[in-house]
Amino acid sequence: MKPLICLTVLLFITMQSNAQLKARSYTDGAQKLNGLAIGPSGQSKSKGGILILPAWKGIDQHSKNVALELSKLGYHVFIADIYGEENYPTDVNSAGKMAGYYKSHIDEYRKRISLALEQLVKTGATPSKIVAIGYCFGGTGVLEAARANFPIRGVVSFHGGLDRDTSKAIVPIKPEILVCHGADDPFVPPTQVASFQQEMRDAKADWQMIYYANSVHAFTEPEAGNDSKGAAYNEKADKRSWQHFMLFLKEVLKGD
Repeated sequence: MKPLICLTVLLFITMQSNAQLKARSYTDGAQKLNGLAIGPSGQSKSKGGILILPAWKGIDQHSKNVALELSKLGYHVFIADIYGEENYPTDVNSAGKMAGYYKSHIDEYRKRISLALEQLVKTGATPSKIVAIGYCFGGTGVLEAARANFPIRGVVSFHGGLDRDTSKAIVPIKPEILVCHGADDPFVPPTQVASFQQEMRDAKADWQMIYYANSVHAFTEPEAGNDSKGAAYNEKADKRSWQHFMLFLKEVLKGD
């Protein structure tokens, strides 16, 4: 197949797949938010729901691909819009500023997550059978959902930040937690890892933290490339973390 024809076919497949994702608008006060929803498409239909919190640039192709895959596995899926219409980052600088704002305004971040969770339930997911997952900035977000004890079974953070708002007291955490972490992630220093692990102990959480060798930040993101010492895709770590995620789902949702 000629390169141009091959590229055209791939673009067509991507467009067809993305067409299965339905835009779903909702609001936070006067702010319009634009999430994406998809129902179970596999043979094994489930009432379970997965909330996806995207990385710092907002809803991207990676989060869409994950949603499509989870749909095929039989889950209701909703991709959250944290930033809102007319506030989407256009480059890494604006993404850093936007993500930084919500990291320093945790209550606002938690509210946007909670609103997205409501949308997932409205699409048909059983409220008592929900897991939230997040990538990078979104990984930070799902940990906040756990800290706030949102009505979810568990959370999975893929290469997310582990820091917390120290102005908030540590309270017992009910949702189960899985942290998939690049062993060589330069953006999450050992002191932050140690502080997080102590927090989990103090919160009496049911938590797991898995390290992936030779992996840095964004190891599940193909768009990160493979030549960076800061953020880079790692196929082996990506596949391993997905399998760990699948085991986690089976456990916390009891096979649903």
